[in-house]
Parts: sequence; C-alpha cells; structure tokens
Amino acid sequence: MMKTCNLTKVVLALVVLGLTFTGCTENDTTDPVPQEQDVSEVMQAAEMDEVSASMEDFIIETYENQEASEARGMSVSTAKMPDCVTLTLVAQQNFRELTVDFGIDGCMIRGHRYRGQIVINWERDPQAQQVTLGYVLNDFYFDAKQVIGSNSILRELSNINGNPQFTHTVDITVIWPNGAEASREGQIIREWIEGFGSGEFTDNVFEVTGYWNATFRNGNSHAYEVILPLRREVTCYHFVGGSVDVERTYFGGLLDFGDGACDNLATFTFNDGNTIDIILR
Repeated sequence: MMKTCNLTKVVLALVVLGLTFTGCTENDTTDPVPQEQDVSEVMQAAEMDEVSASMEDFIIETYENQEASEARGMSVSTAKMPDCVTLTLVAQQNFRELTVDFGIDGCMIRGHRYRGQIVINWERDPQAQQVTLGYVLNDFYFDAKQVIGSNSILRELSNINGNPQFTHTVDITVIWPNGAEASREGQIIREWIEGFGSGEFTDNVFEVTGYWNATFRNGNSHAYEVILPLRREVTCYHFVGGSVDVERTYFGGLLDFGDGACDNLATFTFNDGNTIDIILR
C-alpha cells in the first residue's frame, strides 16, 4: 500500500490548467522548501489555471453561439445560458460587442459562480480565416475571487493541420477574498483535433500547447511550458496525455499525464531523476 505523503511531498505536486493534485512516494524525505509558503503558491497557481481555462471555454462558446445565431437570421443567442444571464449586443456594420452580465448575485456557469461582466468584441466577417476576440472583465468575480484583465483570443478557422485553433494571450490578476494576490501571463494554444462540426459535444477532443508564468506578491515566479501536447477529451475531467516542464523557485521537473487512459493518475520527474506518483483531484 502506498504510504501517506508528508506535507512537503504534497508541496512538490504541481498544478496545470486548473488541475490540483498531490503526490506520494515510498521514501518520505524533507526538502528544503518553506512548506506553508509553497503550498499556498501551488494552490493559488492552480486556481489561476482554473479561472483562465474556464473563462476561455465560456468566451469561445459564447462567440460560436452568437455567430451561429446571426447566421440563422437571429440577433442575440441565449442558447445554453441560464436565465440569470443578461446579454446585450451592440452591432455596428461588421463590429460586434457582446456584454454578458451575470448580475450582482452572480450565475452558476459549469459549476462556477460568475459575477460582474465579460464584454467580448470582434470584427464580424463570416468568411474570415482569422478573428480576434477581445474581452474585458468589468468588476468580474469567479467563485468569490476578483479577476482583473483585458485579453484576447485569436480564432483560426484552419491551422496548418486543417483544424480550428484558438490562441489565448493571457495576462490576468487574481485577488482572493483574504487579500492574497497573484498574476498569470502567457500564451495558451488550443487545437480542435476531433469532433469539430459534428454537432455533438461528447466527441470533442483538443490538444493544448503553450507556456505561462505565475507570479506572486512576494516576487516568486513559476514557469510552465508544454513539452508534449496535452490531450483534453471533454468526456474526461483530466488531461489524458502530454507533459509539461515546470520550473519553480526551489525545484523543477517534468509533469506527465500518461498514455491516453481517462484516469486521475500522473507522474512528476524531478530534474535529479526522482519520480513520484501524482493523484489528480
């Protein structure tokens, strides 16, 4: 039976794109890492990943629904939106600005409470091969955390592999209810490799690449870079494959999500060659 890991080993577990996890090994040793500080930073980085990925999903889906609605001769698409969401569209020639207002009390969106506004804008051209979606966060909160930023997502109808692709330029600051603050910046590329155009949600598969940094109020910075594309199947909660190089203040290594199985298992190999098992949660 796997031994229970001490807190230091939990600290060494890494978080990517909204996933939190803990690691275990048979040899419980103490590493020279400030435990409370590092645990706090790991959890903050995890939550920033989750915020960024969830907002990206929502913005892309809202845009796609709006474009499909206008193609059918309708004005504003409320498809898949809860009743507590208010949509306001400003249409000027080919320019579109869509304000999504979640109200003072907020709305539940895929298990998270959104509060405030996300304002999305783009130049509408149904024949364009590329469209840049700009978005601004107005007094926006994600599960009680304030999120500040105005960023963009480049939508390509067809990349070099013939697949739709979304490049998210991320630069956000997250402020927790207790006053803790951290920022995240980088570029996340999502390639839609299976299921596009089928009309079914459950057959969608994406490959995620890119790089990003997490910076904390105390000046610490953690860097992430995808080495092998992360495979995301929408029917599986966690990535089912791919790896990420991680460089942190006190250590570095490679996080590996496995060979395609839909499970909650991964491994982390430190730069010195030591490998620990990771249980995703």
